[in-house]
Amino acid sequence: MTLVDLNAAQIATGKSPATLRTWIHRGELTRRGYDLRGRALVDLHEVEDLIATKARLVSA
Repeated sequence: MTLVDLNAAQIATGKSPATLRTWIHRGELTRRGYDLRGRALVDLHEVEDLIATKARLVSA
């Protein structure tokens, strides 16, 4: 598990922090806590898996 904040997840995946926050709100992505500055942390592998799943659904 690689915990990153939403800005780092954006750099790694290209998805905006707003999109990631929406997925958290919808329950599609799990917030794993907060860093010392109060920023939400997510598992980078979970974000990548969710993006891949959504891509498969769109292309099907």
